[in-house]
Amino acid sequence: MPPEIKTSDIMKKGIHPENYRLVAFKDMSNGDIFLMYSTAEAKDTIEIDGEELPLVKVEISRTSHPYYTGKMKLVDTAGRIDKFRKKYEKFKK
Repeated sequence: MPPEIKTSDIMKKGIHPENYRLVAFKDMSNGDIFLMYSTAEAKDTIEIDGEELPLVKVEISRTSHPYYTGKMKLVDTAGRIDKFRKKYEKFKK
C-alpha cells in the first residue's frame, strides 16, 4: 500500500482494532522478511527503510514451507528432533 494512503482512510470506522499497523515478519528458518498489516503482538523491532517496525518471528512461511517451495526439507528451529533423540537415547541397544 502506498505510504500516502492511510489504512484509516480505506477501512470502515469502528469495526477494526486500533493497533492495526505495518508489521515485519521474519522467517527464522531462512531469514526472509516480509511486511504485512497486522495486529500481531511483537516484542522485537527492526528498522526497514529508515522506519522502526514491530518484528514477529515465525518458524515457517511461504518461502520455506514445502508446499510452496516444492522441496521437502526438514525444518527444526526449536530443536525438537535433538530433544527427542536425547530422550530416547537410553533405549538403544
